[in-house]
Amino acid sequence: MFRLQGSKTLAVDLTGDAVKAKNGSMVAYDGRMDFKKMSGGGEGIRGMVTRRLTGEQMVMMEVKGQGTCYFADRASEINLVSLHGDKLYVEASNLLATDAGLRTGTTFTGLRGGASGNGLFTTTVEGTGQAAIMSDGSAVVLRVTPQYPLIVDPGAYIAHQGRLQQHFQSGVNFRTLMGEGSGESFQIRFEGEGLVYVQPSERNTVGGDV
Repeated sequence: MFRLQGSKTLAVDLTGDAVKAKNGSMVAYDGRMDFKKMSGGGEGIRGMVTRRLTGEQMVMMEVKGQGTCYFADRASEINLVSLHGDKLYVEASNLLATDAGLRTGTTFTGLRGGASGNGLFTTTVEGTGQAAIMSDGSAVVLRVTPQYPLIVDPGAYIAHQGRLQQHFQSGVNFRTLMGEGSGESFQIRFEGEGLVYVQPSERNTVGGDV
């Protein structure tokens, strides 16, 4: 079972089952635990080769045992996401842990990846269970409906789930209007029905400070 200890530490209670977590993110545990590094995020040789070709880097470990294991990474804020047979799309650097039964993979994101500097592919988590994602600052969860599409800064994007379509587009932002931008700005337009996770801190991107 996943639970938060404060907002920056994930506690996972294990009763002989397993959890997959970002390599090196374990900060403490009690009980008896076994640790195993997983190649290619747990997808074997094919997954490892795919990630090297796409630039979507994710090194994970499997923790199995009896007791409680605690995970954290650079004091990042943590959000818990429940999946019920659906799929979560998340930047590899923002994925902290998943239930061992959830499947991880990669998917093509189109031009958005090229604009954000995070590669043309992103990580997918699929199945039934829980996942923990990280953000730089407290994440905001925004709902998208057919009547209200959402425009997101690619540097602030963390993850999304639901029946959503992504469209890459150019645009302007506050820094551009103030004359502080370093070039053309890029945006992601989400349409459909679902949730988008956004962090209040922006990554530097190929398109400049967006």
